[in-house]
Amino acid sequence: MATALDAPARLDGTHTVLTPEYVEFNFVLAGLMSRLLALLIDTFVSLLLTYVGFLVIMLVAAVFGLAIGNGSAVLGLGMAAQFVVWFVVDWGYMVVLESLWSGQTVGKRVMGLRVIQDTGVRVGVTASLLRNLVRPLDKMPLFYLVGGATALVSESQQRLGDILAGTIVVRERKLKIPTALERPDGDTSLLADADFRARVAKLTAEEEAVLFSASLRREELGMEARLNLFATLSRRLEEQLGFTKPAHLSDEKLVLLVTAALAARNAAKRKQVPSRRFLSR
Repeated sequence: MATALDAPARLDGTHTVLTPEYVEFNFVLAGLMSRLLALLIDTFVSLLLTYVGFLVIMLVAAVFGLAIGNGSAVLGLGMAAQFVVWFVVDWGYMVVLESLWSGQTVGKRVMGLRVIQDTGVRVGVTASLLRNLVRPLDKMPLFYLVGGATALVSESQQRLGDILAGTIVVRERKLKIPTALERPDGDTSLLADADFRARVAKLTAEEEAVLFSASLRREELGMEARLNLFATLSRRLEEQLGFTKPAHLSDEKLVLLVTAALAARNAAKRKQVPSRRFLSR
């Protein structure tokens, strides 16, 4: 969705992305309080990691110092290594987790928040690096006063790092899949095709999210926007799956069948284990 038009809108705490087909996707912005609580959790986790790193370094330094008979020199190196550990954890914790967990850290996951690009796609390594490079400025002069003040006046509640990286922090939306979507009307023979299901299973999490969002909100769209959106999705699916749509299926029907296959697979996963780059091409 890198080609999605950038159209942020501050309406009741939402950020709106307008696709090239003039279809709107709305994201609920995370409030400052929920972001603060997530930050407190992440601060605790990073301090815990730093403390454990310090203990390990000092233990290794002490043992090594005794072994070579020059404990003071080794302990001095250990103190320097502690500073390196502090820097790596303080700065790298956010970048690594946001990159690996699609915009989430421990705190954000607990609070149900996620960092995404302001175009609606998942945050990348570069964007995460940028938003966290500016974090020291956001912390000034004390405990994120600059970042908090910037978020209060920003159109999409962005701190300085978010503005530089083009990112926003949003609330996760847990959508319940209606029975009608799990069992679409009409010809569903493709759902019984093992090869079709195997191809569908290769779709990424971002592509799944776009398909579910479009399928669940299709009744809200105007006719022209609906036809254009599902025509685009259908073409992308044919490219991604290496699959030619049967002539008797409409574009929307193909998308609904793929979404139904994804819903069935996810339901099977939940039983076994309790528990958006797509439009841009």
